[in-house]
Amino acid sequence: MLYEVVDTGNRRSFPAPPALHEKAAARGDAVVIIGENVATALQSLDAREGRFAILIELGTEALGVHTGESRADEGSNVIGFARFRLGSAEPTALVEVVRQPCSSEAAVAAAIEIFEAAGLQVSVCGDFDGRILDRLVRPYYNAALRRLDEGLATADDLDTTLKLGLGYPEGPIALLERTGLEHHYDVTQALHEALGDPAYAPARRARVAKARSRK
Repeated sequence: MLYEVVDTGNRRSFPAPPALHEKAAARGDAVVIIGENVATALQSLDAREGRFAILIELGTEALGVHTGESRADEGSNVIGFARFRLGSAEPTALVEVVRQPCSSEAAVAAAIEIFEAAGLQVSVCGDFDGRILDRLVRPYYNAALRRLDEGLATADDLDTTLKLGLGYPEGPIALLERTGLEHHYDVTQALHEALGDPAYAPARRARVAKARSRK
């Protein structure tokens, strides 16, 4: 499938020019909009209705922020996506493709085809803040940080226990320190504001890290 890439800069899912760019055309029936200014690019896109599929990069927000919502029958050729990434670490190979209740099935299929052709793996989910992975892992990271604050065990012992007990390649404390606790704050704060669930409220150590990063 021929598609073009509209790069608005400071892209999170694709920090380095990826295979996605290499396979792009000057003009295509599908458009992939990446970077931090996708909303502006979407609004100014020529012949929006004539496109087979329009894929826009999301942060933690819902796709409906960009496309609008009505009576749970929203959906069009605009599909959201986010490549999972923890803080400053390299993005993973997983792309979460976001659809609305009545999204075009052809557009969803086009998104899957484009990302898989770029060597990525795709999971399709509904239009919810944080999607699948952040909704599942952020409370886990918060819980580990809070147990450290409570003195349940040292950071090393918490990490070792979770690695040996659950088979994780890296413990949560070491992982968050390596990728940036301030980034964990950004995601959890956004989810807490959107969902109101205390499980997403940034742990104290993440709040401290964010405050220090602002100095």
